[in-house]
Amino acid sequence: MVENPDIGSPPPAWRRLRFEAAAAAAEEPTLASYINAAILSHNSLCQALSYHLAEKLGGPVMGTLQVRHILSTAYDSDPSLLTSAEADMQAVLERDPACRGMLQPFLFFKGFMALQTHRVAHVLWRQGRESLAFHFQGLASELFGVDIHPAARIGNGVMLDHATGITIGETAIVGDGCSLLHGVTLGGTGKEVGDRHPKIGRGVLLSVGAKVLGNITVGDEAKVAAGSVVLKDVPAHCTVAGVPAKIVGEPLCCQPAQTMDQNIPDEMAK
Repeated sequence: MVENPDIGSPPPAWRRLRFEAAAAAAEEPTLASYINAAILSHNSLCQALSYHLAEKLGGPVMGTLQVRHILSTAYDSDPSLLTSAEADMQAVLERDPACRGMLQPFLFFKGFMALQTHRVAHVLWRQGRESLAFHFQGLASELFGVDIHPAARIGNGVMLDHATGITIGETAIVGDGCSLLHGVTLGGTGKEVGDRHPKIGRGVLLSVGAKVLGNITVGDEAKVAAGSVVLKDVPAHCTVAGVPAKIVGEPLCCQPAQTMDQNIPDEMAK
């Protein structure tokens, strides 16, 4: 598969990932075989990602080779999946101070792996393969602690930081450039059917344990403070906090999802 038909050399993300992998294999010989199998033995990000995720997702129901074939076919049918994966790795690199490079999210960060599993499940869902899509959802929930309905729509450059306990419902939408910390829920408010989950704008920061419930909108570059419960629309470029959440001011910085600033205005903290 040609990942970028307009450029003869491999994409920058893939070159950097291979460079970091080679350095890590030389520095830590005990992981050299693993790193070689997951990254260095492949010719493209498509091949490496298919192999690595299949090693995680394969099991008694579907063997590793079968899962790998499904993943590879999905990447071939929708090249935007690779664009999303590159943007997601870059998002982690830019926003997570614990991240040393692209190698860490690719190999070790379950938020990144859960998100890439969801992206494939979403392709399967759009193809009408709902049972298989649900199977991948279940695997991601069991393995990574992240439960995203395969119909949910998630933009590019999204970071699931730590990821444990993140839940995203069927009709939820997450815009480009968002950051979601562990324990975030984008859920419904009961047994209603139809369009019933939140719509999150671009560049939104959803802090630890934030719950956004119902068919409501969180505007672009807004911030939801840790532990908040949001039941009403949130305007763009503002901070909400509390149970139930109320507007407490503008974010203390622009692009809160980029800076990952968890602070709220002083008057709210008192």
